[in-house]
Amino acid sequence: MEEKDQVKETPENNEQEDVVEQELVDADQEVVEESAETETSNNEVEQLKQEKTELYDRLLRLQAEYDNFRKRTQKEKEADRKYRSQSLITELLPVVDNFERALAVQGGEQATDGFVDGIKMVYKQFTDALEKEGVEEIAAEGQSFDPHLHQAVMQVEDEQYEANTVVEVLQKGYTLKDKVIRPAMVKVTQ
Repeated sequence: MEEKDQVKETPENNEQEDVVEQELVDADQEVVEESAETETSNNEVEQLKQEKTELYDRLLRLQAEYDNFRKRTQKEKEADRKYRSQSLITELLPVVDNFERALAVQGGEQATDGFVDGIKMVYKQFTDALEKEGVEEIAAEGQSFDPHLHQAVMQVEDEQYEANTVVEVLQKGYTLKDKVIRPAMVKVTQ
């Protein structure tokens, strides 16, 4: 009889065990699915955080590039305003040179004196206009030779001056504000 009881119990036990086993498998599967969902959710959160960090870095770089562009553009505009008349001045300087040469010639007649007075007035007008724009003559004669301001076209030996001293200005040099627009052509002692 014991064997019969055992046999009878076995199918029921098997069914119960199957049900319990199925519940355990389902529970395990739910845990695995929840774990997978949590892992997927964590991965998505990490991915979103990484994307946010990358976008923030790009935004900062873009802002810095824009600031640099704005500053560079502002400096270029200031330089353009500061040196806007350079080409005009470069073309007017030979005129000033010719006036200076004409003024160097002295005449004896009264008509010539009137002509010279007229040229002096025009010359004064030109030099005043250039000064108004910020043009200044480079001091050269008697100064120490400076290759940034002077262009040596001749070298002479002269006991009166120290070496590398400008003894004569052949053509005046000029600066526009703080920029040399034409160096002075000079004779320099050796």
